[in-house]
Amino acid sequence: MKRLSKKLKISDKAKEKAEKVKREYLWLVLTESWCGDAAHSLPVLHRFTEVNQNIDLQIISRDENLELMDHFLTKGSRSIPKLVLVEKDSMKVLGSWGPYPKPVVEQIKAYKEKWGEVDTDLKKDLQVWYNNDKGQSIEKEILELMNKMI
Repeated sequence: MKRLSKKLKISDKAKEKAEKVKREYLWLVLTESWCGDAAHSLPVLHRFTEVNQNIDLQIISRDENLELMDHFLTKGSRSIPKLVLVEKDSMKVLGSWGPYPKPVVEQIKAYKEKWGEVDTDLKKDLQVWYNNDKGQSIEKEILELMNKMI
């Protein structure tokens, strides 16, 4: 995560959209320190918060907040990281994102159909994919979610 944080930049389009956020929002991320997908997602989310102080990123432990996590399951599982978009004034949940960008979801699905389960080979392939993508897919999906904020 530290390596990615040093190199990662969000696009000008993402900066412009983040600058348009006028009300205060909480980006609550349920995750755990061992989560490899979070290592790629959190730096992207953090870049948005650097652009606009109205976006407050808070990271909480999934395992210490299971009741909350259970409101944001992915196909019945407690998959992480999970971003929950909350309007601060009303504490209304406007949406969520995660645990993976769509191309990763598709890759996992295809791999499971062929091999039956996620294994170390797939995890290596996903690491390569994340490294090549450089956060662009995550940024794109967060921009879509941000439409609810503007």
